[in-house]
Amino acid sequence: MKRTGHLAMIAHDMGLIFEFLGIVSFLPFLVLAIFGEWNLLVPMATAPLTFLILGFIISHIPHEDVEPSSTVTLAAITLSWVAIAIIGALPFMFGLHMSFTDSVFEAMSGWTGTGFSMITSLDTTPYTLLFWRSFTHWIGGIGIIAFSISLRGKTRVSLFRMYKSEGRVDALLSATDSTSRRMWMIYLVLTFAFTGLLMLADIPLWDALNLVMAAIATGGFTLHTGGLLYYNNPLLEALLIPVMITGAIPFKFFLLMYHGKIRDMLKDRTVRALVLIALAGSILVSLDLWLFGTLPLAEAVRQGTFTAISGLCTCGMQNSNPHVWTTIPLAIIAMMMFIGGAMGSGAGGVKVNRIQLAYHGIRWWFRRFFVSSRVLVPFRSGSRMGSREVSELAISKNMLVIVIYVLTIFVATILTLHLYITSFRMEEVVFELVSALSNVGLSVGFIGAASPIAIKWIFIILMWLGRLEIVPVLILTLGLLKGLEDDSRSLTPPDPDFQIR
Repeated sequence: MKRTGHLAMIAHDMGLIFEFLGIVSFLPFLVLAIFGEWNLLVPMATAPLTFLILGFIISHIPHEDVEPSSTVTLAAITLSWVAIAIIGALPFMFGLHMSFTDSVFEAMSGWTGTGFSMITSLDTTPYTLLFWRSFTHWIGGIGIIAFSISLRGKTRVSLFRMYKSEGRVDALLSATDSTSRRMWMIYLVLTFAFTGLLMLADIPLWDALNLVMAAIATGGFTLHTGGLLYYNNPLLEALLIPVMITGAIPFKFFLLMYHGKIRDMLKDRTVRALVLIALAGSILVSLDLWLFGTLPLAEAVRQGTFTAISGLCTCGMQNSNPHVWTTIPLAIIAMMMFIGGAMGSGAGGVKVNRIQLAYHGIRWWFRRFFVSSRVLVPFRSGSRMGSREVSELAISKNMLVIVIYVLTIFVATILTLHLYITSFRMEEVVFELVSALSNVGLSVGFIGAASPIAIKWIFIILMWLGRLEIVPVLILTLGLLKGLEDDSRSLTPPDPDFQIR
């Protein structure tokens, strides 16, 4: 099938997804009616109407039901995320009269589940726009493509490839709609259950709902300029921790729970590794804040534990000001943000699975140094064992993605330091860039409404790269330079069969 046929097939599916986004984007109108913010009727209508019109146009492009190539699919998804961010920016442009750059920044931060904000006064922002921010987090957390597939009659190969292109390499979706629909129903139930949980901290329903929509999607938007510091509520922060962890563990965990497979849940090596890293990071950061800072032990534990778990779960909520911290806790949090949550979750970062696979790969590599070249040393990944050729390929792909993440942060740091002379320390700049690429949103105050436009666009690009896990953007760039091939597997993400289970 020629490339134009593949593009037509993907354009048709993306049109259906835009139509879906157009329909669900009318939900904030319920908030608009409840609070009587009728002056926002036209600004809020710009997003759903644009989604519907654009979706209708491209979904009616003549096409054949074919399996599109990997490269074309990756390129299409990459460009679609740009379109979704621009359309999502329209309510901010017309409702708050924000600039185009600031509006796209806010929308990209919302859809990608990051949490950086360009709004200078959240306390005076209309309720409808505050809910729109939380809503973009919530939809983006489960995945725009995944959420759209769940409402279709079946999961075609083309849609499944689009799902994987969105940075979801887990084998969660089945060939039928039953699993995917059950997925978003569980997501909905968890959202309402955690909303009730947060209300135990004596906060209003409105605040609880918006905080849960952000936290379960591993986002960082809050309702007040002071963030969580506005509440000064240790119980609220403690109750948010299980919400953040829920968003960072594989969603298949909850499907196993739904089917009563508790034993399989407890055997999940990725979840155990995530909890271990969260525990170790919390202890280290808390001790460093106490030993090298001016905080009393209780306050150091409160700030250190919450921020460490928020960083690892790539949730940008914070109960402290890291700008006043010393270098050591900042470095630990940056490392935790870089690692991120698990594959198959709403979290960002390089993913715990890849770190596990890299660790096992390095161990395998060194073990082979101490035996004869004629001795076969098998590669074991949990209970799995693969051939040498397949194992080396999987490990190489895995390490390639990690190296690309590191190089991206290095290049972004050099660009930022050249374009913006700032009083922030070097480690603070790196901290903020890692936070953007890992879709976290934890901030030392480096990025804000007063930042230069060039710096804002660097952060927009980093958030976009992080949500798509960089590889699709590289394929799009190479495709623009050399032309898209009919098929390519050389730069696709690592084979999920060799993720640590």
